[in-house]
Amino acid sequence: MYLCSQINYFMKVLTSIKAYVLRMWRSVYFKYAVVCIVGILLVGFLDDNSLWNHFKNLQHIEELSREKEKYNADFQRDQAQIKELNKNPKAMEKIARERYYMKADDEDIFILSDDERDAKPLETNEKVE
Repeated sequence: MYLCSQINYFMKVLTSIKAYVLRMWRSVYFKYAVVCIVGILLVGFLDDNSLWNHFKNLQHIEELSREKEKYNADFQRDQAQIKELNKNPKAMEKIARERYYMKADDEDIFILSDDERDAKPLETNEKVE
């Protein structure tokens, strides 16, 4: 008997919930709300042209602009160095000595370094046969 009364109560609750949902479904405001929520989700997050992707693209553009400025500065520095190399043969000699450790026939080169590096084995491209 107790079980039947609980089942009847549960059925009444389900019927009232169903009536409330049907009343809400038939409401014009509910339909507008659903359309607005779906539209906001599409425009804001789910679409390829969403606001989320727009903000990510703006960040990427800023990052690329900084990188472009860096490369332009490097380009200007390299252009100035090329002009100096074309004008002054001593500059070419200086770069050859500093960067590529080239020397004149009557010179010896000693490289002193304060860097603490691990000793690496020499790598050779020669094959032993």
